[in-house]
Amino acid sequence: MPSLTAPPATESESAHFSPYRPDGKLYGFICIVTSALTPLGSAITHELAAHGAACIYACASPAQSPSYTPLIASIAKDYPATKVIGYTTNAAKEEETLALVDDVLNTWGRLDVWVCCATGASPAGIASTTPASLYEAFEGNAMGAFLALKYAPPAMGKTTPKGNYANAAPKDQAYGSIIVVAPAGAGGVASVVSAQAALGVVKAGVSVLKGKKGIRINCISPGEIEGGGSGGASVEKLRDTVGLERAGLPVEVARVAGFLASGFSSYITGSNLVVDGGAGAMSPLSGAI
Repeated sequence: MPSLTAPPATESESAHFSPYRPDGKLYGFICIVTSALTPLGSAITHELAAHGAACIYACASPAQSPSYTPLIASIAKDYPATKVIGYTTNAAKEEETLALVDDVLNTWGRLDVWVCCATGASPAGIASTTPASLYEAFEGNAMGAFLALKYAPPAMGKTTPKGNYANAAPKDQAYGSIIVVAPAGAGGVASVVSAQAALGVVKAGVSVLKGKKGIRINCISPGEIEGGGSGGASVEKLRDTVGLERAGLPVEVARVAGFLASGFSSYITGSNLVVDGGAGAMSPLSGAI
């Protein structure tokens, strides 16, 4: 009869990073999630906490006048060992990104996961898309990914002994996962253009990260997601254009982010995981990027 025990770690995998850990596949991880107060960002924050992350920096832009209390209270109730820090920052600004990385390293000595969530919708048609709105979409959806690729890898390469805090684990090897979440739904012209730019960051990231053992970058391209910010499609349109005949849930995207954050995806980098319920397969020209 075959053994039901977990398979052994790979040759290059420390036991501290095995996704089969009984205390959670992300146990001890220090994470950053940008646009964390959006439905997708909040769901991803919950997913990382559910799998044992020690601390999650829930980041939001000052333009959103963020209130982190509901998110922090929800995580504290469901996953009390995970600390959530509400952090107001503009993820598209280089100096603010550097300050965030410094804060994380000075406090925890390590960084393991960086999730760059798109900021939202843009004008639908090209007639209403101005250069300013295009640049705003580029900042919100691609610049943060570029800055994460530029500044996260050195932080992810740092190792640390076990800390004195809840869900603490030593980090005895370089490890890191950068996850770029593209805008949900079909979106407008600016969303499509900026999403392609974000995917370009992911593709370029493979060569940038070559030789940085254990550090990866991938993209998630959601289709129509409830509360995703693209304006929403009618029930009739979803039945006609989506294989599963419904909009996706934020948690269904978050589960993919949890997979990419963990060692279960250790041989995946430079990829674009499309989470669209089959919309792209039914209508290739109108599906997710």
